Amino acid sequence: MWYYRSGRRGASATNMEPLEPNTEAPDFTLPDQDGREHSLFDYRGQWVLLYFYPKDDTPGCTKEACSIRDAFPHFESLNIKVLGVSADSVESHKRFAEKYHLPFTLLADPHKKAINHYGVWGKKSFMGREYEGTLRSSFLIDPTGTIEKIYVDVKPEKHAEEVLQDLQRLEG
Repeated sequence: MWYYRSGRRGASATNMEPLEPNTEAPDFTLPDQDGREHSLFDYRGQWVLLYFYPKDDTPGCTKEACSIRDAFPHFESLNIKVLGVSADSVESHKRFAEKYHLPFTLLADPHKKAINHYGVWGKKSFMGREYEGTLRSSFLIDPTGTIEKIYVDVKPEKHAEEVLQDLQRLEG
């Protein structure tokens, strides 16, 4: 299921304006690694790190997930919810979360609705080959549902630390 509570319409990044800080984060409903549905709207009243990543159990994505896992007690102490999103299936997320003991929610978006709505599907290159895929990006969303900060070209091993520093500065 896919819901829009922000007033935006359309399901592809091509017919929408790019998201920017100080705008409402588009709502969505997606299943987690256990098949339970989560809506971004359900997290109102809390900070949310919504991070998009290309693929479960690949080198960069594993580094990023494990970095967030290792910093997770700090995220919890600051009452920030972490939601990882990729186009992988519920079953793939379950295996990935179990293999690396990930204590946060992974959301499956195989139809790329949230991925497209947040504008994180685009051209990538690897070893001289161009292709389309999920761009490693994150959105720090405040308790009112407003995008506080957008992270692009995320460095997987340093991302958790960067977000925690920003959140401490914002809360400080």
